[in-house]
Amino acid sequence: MKANETKVDKFLATNETAFAIPVYQRNYDWTLTQCGQLLRDIFEAGSNERVNAHFIGSIVYVHDDVYTASGMTELTIIDGQQRLTTITLIYIALYRLARQLENKQLENRIHKTYLINEFASEEEKLKLKPTDNNKQALKHILNAEDGVEFKGYSRIIENFNFFKSGISKDNYEIVQKGLAKLIFVDIALDRQKDNPQRIFESLNSTGLELSQADLIRNYILMGLSRRDQEDIYRNYWEVIESNAKDETLNKSRVSDFIRDYLTLINKEIPNKGDVYIKFKAQYPTTTIDELKKELSSLKSLVRFYNKLINPKNEPDEAVRIHLEYINRLEINVAFPFLMKVYEDFSNGKISKQTFIDVLSLVQSFTWRRFMVSLPTNALNKIFMNLYDKVEIDNYLYSIQKSLLIRTGVQRFPRNAEIINALKEKDVYTIKPKNRTYLFERLENFQNNEVVVIDGNVDITVEHIFPQNPDHSWKTVLGTEEYNFIKENYLNIVGNLTLSGNNGRLGNKSFLDKREMNVDDKEQGYKYSRLWLNRSLKEKEKWGREEIEHRTELIAERFLKVWEIPDIQIELEATNDEVNIFDADAPKHRKLEYAIFFDQKLAVTQVAKLYIEVFKQLFELQPETFFASEIGTRISLSTNPKEAGLRQAVALNGTYFMEANIDNMAKFDRIKQALTIFGFEDELFIKYANGEIVNGN
Repeated sequence: MKANETKVDKFLATNETAFAIPVYQRNYDWTLTQCGQLLRDIFEAGSNERVNAHFIGSIVYVHDDVYTASGMTELTIIDGQQRLTTITLIYIALYRLARQLENKQLENRIHKTYLINEFASEEEKLKLKPTDNNKQALKHILNAEDGVEFKGYSRIIENFNFFKSGISKDNYEIVQKGLAKLIFVDIALDRQKDNPQRIFESLNSTGLELSQADLIRNYILMGLSRRDQEDIYRNYWEVIESNAKDETLNKSRVSDFIRDYLTLINKEIPNKGDVYIKFKAQYPTTTIDELKKELSSLKSLVRFYNKLINPKNEPDEAVRIHLEYINRLEINVAFPFLMKVYEDFSNGKISKQTFIDVLSLVQSFTWRRFMVSLPTNALNKIFMNLYDKVEIDNYLYSIQKSLLIRTGVQRFPRNAEIINALKEKDVYTIKPKNRTYLFERLENFQNNEVVVIDGNVDITVEHIFPQNPDHSWKTVLGTEEYNFIKENYLNIVGNLTLSGNNGRLGNKSFLDKREMNVDDKEQGYKYSRLWLNRSLKEKEKWGREEIEHRTELIAERFLKVWEIPDIQIELEATNDEVNIFDADAPKHRKLEYAIFFDQKLAVTQVAKLYIEVFKQLFELQPETFFASEIGTRISLSTNPKEAGLRQAVALNGTYFMEANIDNMAKFDRIKQALTIFGFEDELFIKYANGEIVNGN
């Protein structure tokens, strides 16, 4: 590696040299903010005689013994394309201005010195060789006449127009002087002696400039020959990039896709900032054939990832509807599992109906969990391993079984639990898209005439008992019932409905809302064709009893929309350990053993586990017991008699804690302590016995 301090204008003026941006580089993406800062720096350097130089960073390149067809030396730019491209745009703005001012000398000097290789073929004249998507834009601004617009959008065009408007006959000489003072660290690599990828990583070690996907792309392609780079990029990476994109937001999701892929392969979820590191560890630099083999798997699955994030691309309407539901609920955590199921459907291993049943099952599982407020972080481990449970010959049942046998915070909520949740859960203040999903699916269950709510401004969720009811409500219901509903039932599902006349119905009395027919437009509930309003048509009042009855009707429909598998499963004793946070309640249960800090504990009773865990925590970090509420929670004391401990257990020679509590309380205190200490993933238990469970 050779590093020198070099002037930018001298570097660009190098004879018979082309500066190639390789396909693995990210797109040119400097914004107007960055361009504005560079132009201000150039103005400052050009107008201040005391400034002899202005440093702009480094440009790293490797020769690779590549020459163009015209015999020009081609340097591959590994780092610095953003600066090099932007400075080229400034020179083009100067060139176009010189042409406009009919300053032939300046026009020819800039054109032949900084922009083209005069004696190269027409196809190879440009000194800067950007990637294909920028090449046409660069040629356009160099050669097009004023007023001729470029078709399409490009940062090249946008930034050039900025420089064109900022550089004029009044300041172009200052710009020239400023450009002549720009210097950078010129780093020339020798591929035989240097490792371009390692040097590139060190230059971008902050991780602020490049995404995880950018780093992975560079890692894959940088060490290859030019021919292999083109082959791998065109046939593999470009396919991955084009498919792993949120087409609605025009946002790359390559990093997310590879994270999901690694999760599927390794059964471990990488942190978002560690995707590149995990990818490198999984796929060390290898032969071109091995690289193609690994990328083929990514290329295959990305087709299904594309439809998961862009449901509109699925041609089958029945499948597309469920993909849209999953996309709306943002069940992204299930993507590693769903990509493989999608692949099985595409390859004909399962029928369309089975695929739809799996998509429905995923919704039922996650939506039921949402309704009973189970933690979402438990879903990561569930879906990470779920495809491993699939039995090809018994596809749907094997997935249903795997979800149904889960306990604790990983459980599939049963019907009774859902019914109880619907009686009290506030479903009005949840995310609007979740609220819309709930009522749209309730309304459209087995309906021949589908009602679209998402994006429909004419249909909204309305309170039957209003948020701000007029005085007639209290008169009809009485103060006690009025206050009870307002405090307990206002936002539960039984008091909410859909209406296209929310503004008109407003805070009026129930009978007014039922009968409203202003200008014969039938705004009232009695005229509605919606299922959700059917039970309101004959009601004479709307009070606690009516809300509770309607909640029961909706709950009955809910259980049909988001079904739990109607199967009975015997839980067999296994050697599986479960994190204590995911474990079923310890009531009437014995332990086979526990694992704490990777050490197996021979404990068969929750009481012994309780003592052992707190002894180890106290020995490890005693100060935390006094700096948090956990010390008080376990009745920590040096004098058990004075403290009134009924069953004092020694943590060491000085301190004692209360042990006379039931197993549920012991579990609660253990989990609270682990959370305070930050050791949530350090305690696993294995129950000694099994049980029978079903969907009820």
